[in-house]
Amino acid sequence: MNYELLYTFVVATSILAITPGPDNIFVLLQSVVNGKKYGLATVAGLMTGCIVHTTLVAFGMSTLIKQSDALFLIIKIFGACYLFFLAFQVYKADSSIELQSNTVAKKNPLQLFRQGFIMNVLNPKVSIFFLAFFPAFLFSDHLNTVLQFYVLGGIFVCVSFVVFALIAILADYIAGYLKQSKKIGLILKWVQIIVFVAIGIFILLSEK
Repeated sequence: MNYELLYTFVVATSILAITPGPDNIFVLLQSVVNGKKYGLATVAGLMTGCIVHTTLVAFGMSTLIKQSDALFLIIKIFGACYLFFLAFQVYKADSSIELQSNTVAKKNPLQLFRQGFIMNVLNPKVSIFFLAFFPAFLFSDHLNTVLQFYVLGGIFVCVSFVVFALIAILADYIAGYLKQSKKIGLILKWVQIIVFVAIGIFILLSEK
């Protein structure tokens, strides 16, 4: 059991959850407009959707990884290239963080849970990201590969839930800070770029 690999996975997941993206900005806006309870309902929906993607990747990838070293190498190269591509997309994107709360419609918690779930499940980029991210963090030579994917998925969901829940709870403070600070968007942009590139390099150097 490689606990250092799991700690690295937790740190990487935490940083990725904190850096601005469509999901955490959506949670932030729902919390500002509707309240903390509504933001938390959105978080629950998003994280439930992650379980679906974990299942798809776990059963699909475990078979491929077991089949041959060549396939595992191809998966590693794909994963690293995809993360480098994400870093390049972040680099090209505007560093400003738009928070237009006046465009957010009011909904009840169940509607927001459902919307968060559907947003996540119907986003193929989540499965692709899991496909790129998870294989390099398989942490045991003895545990079943499917089980390891579920452990990683569970850690990803738990860590992301905690970070997103804090965003929902501290929404007013975070939104106010983001509106006042002109540099935070640029800082977080480069943090995200560095993390994507670092994980991509880590994936290339990882062994089966």
